[in-house]
Amino acid sequence: MRPRRTRLPVPAAGPRRLAAVLAAGALLPAMLTGCAPAGGTTAGADERAGAKPAGTITVFAAASLKGTFTELAHTFEAANPGTSVTLSFAGSSDLAGQIRQGAPADVFASADTANMQKLQDAGLADGTPRNFATNTLAIAVPPGNPAGIASLQDLARPGVKLVTCARPVPCGAAAAMVAEAAGLELRPVSEENAVTDVLGKVTSAEADAGLVYATDIKAAGANVSGIGFPESQGAVNTYPIVATTTSRNKATAQAFLDLVTGAEGKKVLAGAGFGPGSQ
Repeated sequence: MRPRRTRLPVPAAGPRRLAAVLAAGALLPAMLTGCAPAGGTTAGADERAGAKPAGTITVFAAASLKGTFTELAHTFEAANPGTSVTLSFAGSSDLAGQIRQGAPADVFASADTANMQKLQDAGLADGTPRNFATNTLAIAVPPGNPAGIASLQDLARPGVKLVTCARPVPCGAAAAMVAEAAGLELRPVSEENAVTDVLGKVTSAEADAGLVYATDIKAAGANVSGIGFPESQGAVNTYPIVATTTSRNKATAQAFLDLVTGAEGKKVLAGAGFGPGSQ
């Protein structure tokens, strides 16, 4: 036969014992609160700020940054396994407009401060943009320079097929500025939405000349010839970069910004012909 289990009687709680139990119960929440880490909300924010880069970010960048940002994206992914950088290049005005209309961008790099200001005015810039590079205009001509272009003034000659960026685009605003300062009336046969499109018209011999950035001419190599002009110093473009307030991967976006504005970014940008930013 199995031994019978005997349940010992529980002593009845007297008045003093009952009061002690109730007091202990009242103290328990306070004790647990005291044992919790101080500043729970701040700790969570600190943890997010120190998070390692992971996942995917989308970077909207001015067309003139295509070569440098493609290289920096590869560098970033190699240094941070498990990350992926999706790049979208176009004219800065188009990109700023797309972000304001809800396009999912984590980072925006503009070829001028005016289009960056549009993001700031819309409350879409997460913090103060960093000025990471500068650029100046130069004249791109087909190899051999068939139209004999030698100066900015030559672009206003009758019969010269000139291509520029549209005025809302940073390279177009800079072109208008240097022309006005020089007292010239330029009559382009085409106005493009990105500096790379201007360069394409020149390389395909659809234009005698195009006003592009000096960095674009350097990147094009033997496909075009470049002609500098002193008036370009009157319209130096500053390039700012910022994370967006709508980014869903802020830690990784911030890490990419740090790469662009850090030593490696400066090295790559200088190698492509960009001037230093002020940051």
